[in-house]
Amino acid sequence: MAISVPWKGVYPALLTPFTADDELDLPLFATNIQAQLEAGVHGLIIAGSLGEVSTLAGPEKLSLLEKALETTNGRVPVIMNVAEASTREAVRSAREAEANGADGLMLLPPMRYFADSYETVAFFKTIAQETSLPIMIYNNPVDYKIMTTVAMFDELATLPNIRAVKESTRDLTNITRMRNAFGDRFSLLGGVDTLALEALISGADGWVAGLVDAFPLETVAIYELAKAGRIDEALRIYRWFMPLLELDIQPKLVQYIKLAAAATGIGSEYVRAPRLTLVGEERARVLGIIEAALATRPVLQLA
Repeated sequence: MAISVPWKGVYPALLTPFTADDELDLPLFATNIQAQLEAGVHGLIIAGSLGEVSTLAGPEKLSLLEKALETTNGRVPVIMNVAEASTREAVRSAREAEANGADGLMLLPPMRYFADSYETVAFFKTIAQETSLPIMIYNNPVDYKIMTTVAMFDELATLPNIRAVKESTRDLTNITRMRNAFGDRFSLLGGVDTLALEALISGADGWVAGLVDAFPLETVAIYELAKAGRIDEALRIYRWFMPLLELDIQPKLVQYIKLAAAATGIGSEYVRAPRLTLVGEERARVLGIIEAALATRPVLQLA
């Protein structure tokens, strides 16, 4: 039975770990989830962009969902990402996620087709009408080339189960724009690691995070301190974190964050082709960033 989704707090966009034989590494997936839970995250998102969704088969997504639900055991909501090229497949994926126990959905605009505003709204509405699960719209025009505007959200507000927005426009004023237009109708979660603290200070309800996959304690600490008004303390951690957070805004963010998760013992470097693991100078450079951060990792004092 689905549990309530508050759409507040830290929601890791989980990596999908693979074995050397290109199979799902479900034990390692559970290890990472356990680290997230121990750090105090507020929900989990599976099969997203960081989760290499474009390379996952349908049964693999359901295996990840099953393992996530088993590992969390109702402690936090588990959100399934829906990223499909056709409305029909998106509806099928949403129904399948609901039937298999997902607590909510993160919904991307149509993949591989540059839908206009009319088509995009129709896409979101059709899927929302075919599921009872709460939905977070992923608004990321930088990577997916489709902007969900305030005017479009005005139309989507008529759907009661469209509850939240992953705000990845890179325009922090959009948080204020959404608040001015809708008040608290939509929960807003910052979706860009390098703007996370700024988003929280601007009024975001939470953070859909990437480097949390390797550094869950520090991610949750920034969120908790920001919400408690302890901005100077949050800022000290954030400044330490920034070289790592910048790994999240690179074309090879999956490989970079997987390397970081491997370095902290809660992930592996294996990716699924066409992605390839890092080699040579690039791997050495990224590993240098990670090792420099580990050498100066802050001691957290949140009490």
